[in-house]
Amino acid sequence: MLPKGRPRAFDRDAALERAMRVFWQKGYDSASMSDLTEAMQINAPSLYAAFGSKAGLFRAAVELYTGQVGQRIKNALPMAATAKEGIADFLKQTAISHTHPGQPHGCMVVLGALHGEEGTDTPCSLLRERRLENVTLLRERLERGVREGELSAKADLQQIAEFYATVQHGMSITARDGATLDQLVKTAHAAMAAWEGLTATPG
Repeated sequence: MLPKGRPRAFDRDAALERAMRVFWQKGYDSASMSDLTEAMQINAPSLYAAFGSKAGLFRAAVELYTGQVGQRIKNALPMAATAKEGIADFLKQTAISHTHPGQPHGCMVVLGALHGEEGTDTPCSLLRERRLENVTLLRERLERGVREGELSAKADLQQIAEFYATVQHGMSITARDGATLDQLVKTAHAAMAAWEGLTATPG
């Protein structure tokens, strides 16, 4: 009996990781099909057969990035004993990740598709959703802090979460511009210096 299809002549996981690095370095719009196929060491028909389209490849690359790089940062939040320590570790891990040698600097989710076609299923909307997920994760850790008596229930948790997410986004941009690990750690420390004012009970 003949097989139903020819097996792929490439390692899909390895090719996807190489594509992820192209998108991470160049962004969705600037990564050409020739850039991608050259890095993945496949031809365009093989890319389309495996991922459907450039956008499909990008979605798969974002999933891979989130599971590899992004997860190390997110894990800092629930593992810390307090919300303050969790957010401090979140920013520290961001600094380490965004300046790691041997990989593009900055964050693929922040820098990968800032401009482009609007819609509900586009690279821009995909990354916007991922960035908003970070705000949700930060808020959930703050809510746990309220339940555990660390924070006042009157604190503006959404504002605090958005503030630290914004700091993280800025760290990504400055890392891409050449900021060192030491510089980003100092930024993280400066952001944590605002903790008492942000979490103070209004009035």
